[in-house]
Amino acid sequence: MSKSQSPGFYIRDRIISPIKEFINDSRAVGIVLICCTVISLIITNSSWGESYIHFWEQHLVTPAPGLHLPHTPMHLINDLLMAVFFFLVGLEIKRELLVGELASIKKSMLPIIGALGGMAVPAMIYLIFTAGSPLSRGWGIPMATDIAFSLGVLSMLGKRAPFSLRVFLMALAIIDDLGGILTIAIFYAEEINWSYLMLSGGVLFVLALLNYFKLKRYFVYFMLGIILWYLIFNSGVHATIAGVLLAFTIPLHKVEDLIHQLHDPVNFVILPLFALANTTVLFPSDFGHVYSSIVHWGIFAGLVLGKPLGIFLFSRIAVALKIADLPEGMTWYHTIGMGMIAGIGFTMSIFMATLAFKAPEIQTIAKIGILGASLLAGLAGYLFIFMLCKLPLKTKKVKAS
Repeated sequence: MSKSQSPGFYIRDRIISPIKEFINDSRAVGIVLICCTVISLIITNSSWGESYIHFWEQHLVTPAPGLHLPHTPMHLINDLLMAVFFFLVGLEIKRELLVGELASIKKSMLPIIGALGGMAVPAMIYLIFTAGSPLSRGWGIPMATDIAFSLGVLSMLGKRAPFSLRVFLMALAIIDDLGGILTIAIFYAEEINWSYLMLSGGVLFVLALLNYFKLKRYFVYFMLGIILWYLIFNSGVHATIAGVLLAFTIPLHKVEDLIHQLHDPVNFVILPLFALANTTVLFPSDFGHVYSSIVHWGIFAGLVLGKPLGIFLFSRIAVALKIADLPEGMTWYHTIGMGMIAGIGFTMSIFMATLAFKAPEIQTIAKIGILGASLLAGLAGYLFIFMLCKLPLKTKKVKAS
């Protein structure tokens, strides 16, 4: 038997290699999340729907008496596994702030200001729809941009989209995530247990000292990180914040290695599990009450209209005031298209919806609005930039100030 005919070679060549190639494709994360979302929606609305929803909401046995831990598979994913996701986000934010695109003040100002516009305008639009209502609590939902999906859509354009546009979107989405993290910590915290919060502050101080003295035994950071997560989980502040705080204490020279090690587990295990657990949306037989809901239209308008409008207007003002420069290779038309793609809220928006609303029926309306808005925003942004590339060059040249 020749080497090429051996079972080991066949498995490696026909199965393992294609999987590796797919994982390394920048579009893979978005494709996997879409598939998980579709699968979850189909199962939820089938005859297996009740059992499927019960699986995510069943009570788990506490491993030790006296410990207060997530008590359902869904809470385990949203409170514990998503803390690992936010740990990765925190590492990426730290890298960009210290040595990446956000390290230079001149380079960072445009995505920072653009991100502020992309958060403020959608939130204001949502509040216009829900003003004076208890439902206004959901104002943070349309602020979010899903990094994985938005970069996945942009990557599908290939070389049609300038590389500077991808860098701008990535930097903007990272700032957007930081804004989302602060929103969760400040506005979506439950009743605060100050004892646990003060203890978590003490652990964070020890972690900062370890960073200052450049301790290289990294298991110590992670052991203290687990304690930090437990204390914050019980403090009333959302536990995912622990992931970001831990990330900021990791020594810089270790950050790149950790990002590389966590990329695949987070994007191909944690986020798909999040999508499967949090898109258990039971579609109503009559969508009338969904489409008449101020929550639906506030989220929909915020993501589809507010995102591109806020990013474009704030960026334009920043350049006009000479606070920032438009990146080389980009035009204002590109900024509009990128703003549309940034309207893909998905993961972060759904996560915000689970924090903002406790009533399942309101969560369902919010999730339907997020799914519809993200689909339209991604499709519109893709087509806008695709058609932009077909226009004569002179029609794309717009003065940056």
